[in-house]
Amino acid sequence: MNGFGSEVIPAIRELKDLDKIVETDFQYVALLNMHIGQLRSVVKKLHQHEKKVLLHADLVQGLTSDEYAAQFLCRDIKPDGLISTRKNVLLTAKKAKILTIQRAFLLDSKALESSFHILETVQPDYIEVLPGVIPHIIQEIYEKANVPVIAGGLIRTDEEVASALTAGAVAVTTSRRELWKPDRLET
Repeated sequence: MNGFGSEVIPAIRELKDLDKIVETDFQYVALLNMHIGQLRSVVKKLHQHEKKVLLHADLVQGLTSDEYAAQFLCRDIKPDGLISTRKNVLLTAKKAKILTIQRAFLLDSKALESSFHILETVQPDYIEVLPGVIPHIIQEIYEKANVPVIAGGLIRTDEEVASALTAGAVAVTTSRRELWKPDRLET
């Protein structure tokens, strides 16, 4: 068991998906591209339906992604975890004792090196690797950092989900509804 209750973590980009996701058995939901004015009610609704919320702090519309924003999110919005590319946001979330997920965009070798440096400093609970369709990089990051890996970005098929999981990812985040399958839930 990976701690998330399933191999797929639905990523909500649009409010229209909210009503659909609360009716599922998924334990965790990632929130992307939410407006600050909607956050409190969206997180409250998800919590009322016993969903744990992983909030992407860098993608909150109307909020700068810095440590003050992270303090506000942790204290007032109360997600179960924060996702960010920013070291100070993740360190603030760690101080608040909520789940931390470092998001790493792996564009080239320099980006990979930079991600390892942040990993050493922050020691997040998880690292989300984007794009998640590079199995050998998922395996390398897990082996080198010894931090559980979540794969995300550009995962479009069941085969790509399976490939990421086989490479060592503990879960896959995706906004593709066709990959949100209840039969994929772990027992």
